[in-house]
Amino acid sequence: MTKTKLQLIHEASMKILARTGMKFHHPEAVEILKNHGIKVENNVAYFTEDQLMYWVRKAPSRFTLYARNPEHNVVIGGDEINPAPPYGCPSIMEKDGTKRDGTIQDYVNYAKLFHANEDYHIDGGLMIQPNDIDIPTSCLAMFFAALTHTDKALMISTGKQEYMEAIIDCAAEVFGGKEALKAYPRMLTIMNINTPLQLDVVMSEVLLTLAKNGQPFVAANCAMAGSTSPITLAGTMAMTNAEVLSCIALTQMVNPGTPVVYASQSTTSDMRTGQIACGSPEGALCYKYTAQLAKFYGLPCRGGGAVTDSKVVDAQSGYESMMTLMADWSNNMNLIIHSAGILDSYNATSYEKLIQDFEIVRYVKRYFRDFEVNDDTIPLDLIDEVGHSGEFLTKDHTFQYCHSEPLNPTISSRGRVSDNLHQLDINIEKRYNQLMDSYVQPQLDAATLEKVKEILTSHGVDRSLLDKIETM
Repeated sequence: MTKTKLQLIHEASMKILARTGMKFHHPEAVEILKNHGIKVENNVAYFTEDQLMYWVRKAPSRFTLYARNPEHNVVIGGDEINPAPPYGCPSIMEKDGTKRDGTIQDYVNYAKLFHANEDYHIDGGLMIQPNDIDIPTSCLAMFFAALTHTDKALMISTGKQEYMEAIIDCAAEVFGGKEALKAYPRMLTIMNINTPLQLDVVMSEVLLTLAKNGQPFVAANCAMAGSTSPITLAGTMAMTNAEVLSCIALTQMVNPGTPVVYASQSTTSDMRTGQIACGSPEGALCYKYTAQLAKFYGLPCRGGGAVTDSKVVDAQSGYESMMTLMADWSNNMNLIIHSAGILDSYNATSYEKLIQDFEIVRYVKRYFRDFEVNDDTIPLDLIDEVGHSGEFLTKDHTFQYCHSEPLNPTISSRGRVSDNLHQLDINIEKRYNQLMDSYVQPQLDAATLEKVKEILTSHGVDRSLLDKIETM
């Protein structure tokens, strides 16, 4: 049944691209499409199915994102599942429900928390928008903050072409030059599509710059069914599928073989308010079909996360985040951006939600690890020995498995009723402090670091800010 649904969605997407088309606002993108035989009228590209799929098939089905520390290399594709940080939140939600602007210190704190968490091998990106520094060049400052505070696989944030090229130049200094950078994907970002059916100039520059340099990106949209896409989920998936595939095709025209992650963060609108409902069952279904469609085309996939519309860490934030993460893991979502920290429909992030979601990720990973069935895990002799009225607590078999079979929670409360009704808050703060105390800053050699600083200052980033970030 699912294959039949996927085929019907595919056929509808082909009709959308042939009849309605996809609008590209960047002149170079339009010229590339024309030069490859695509019909373009008033910047709207019309693809036949044969044209589109010829180029889509050139995108790899999986790729390795190489980290500065090889222990954190990640494979994106196949059945691999990689949780990743939040992306794009402008605000920090405090424990009492008040909002404040994010800062560069918050960004560095997040980088440290993800670096210290052994469940994550990806760090960086637009984890929180720092509003206390120059906004236009903040993508460069965030890149530097991630580069100097983690050696895990690197996400970056986006900006205009000049800044994207500056990041490429910095990465070339760190990873052995431009040719070495092209040979081994070293950083990943999100290229956002403008639903319905268009790609703006800035995001086109992201696509073009990264594709020319062989660096992967996530081709993503975030349709709101009933607002920016049809109210029906089938209609939304057909339209967003057309958007993503057309951008993947353009990427392969620029540089065949460039890794692209098929992505959609689409969900429904709350029809009472018109606002996004990212923690909805409909959102979880969109994430499911995003993964299924990507695998239908043989592409890596991204979607979902621990997302919620709740404003604070509460029951709603817990059950919505658990639902959306379960949808991801159930469908082998290769890349899960927003896997921790999201509140208020992407409008905020919080330290408390981050720590809560770290725990949810542990729970979900344990569930899908399942359990082994063999002669040792079914100890018939021990069961016979204990008989009808004994106990298993003191047995060697229990000691052998007690650290690997049950998951020991880091923030959840178990056992007798506590006199403190705020035990969860206490446990979250304790876990936060444990992670921060365990953080050890990875080193980058001084000569390379100086070259990176020179590149960034030449593009408008204040040198004193870079020095400050390095030592935060």
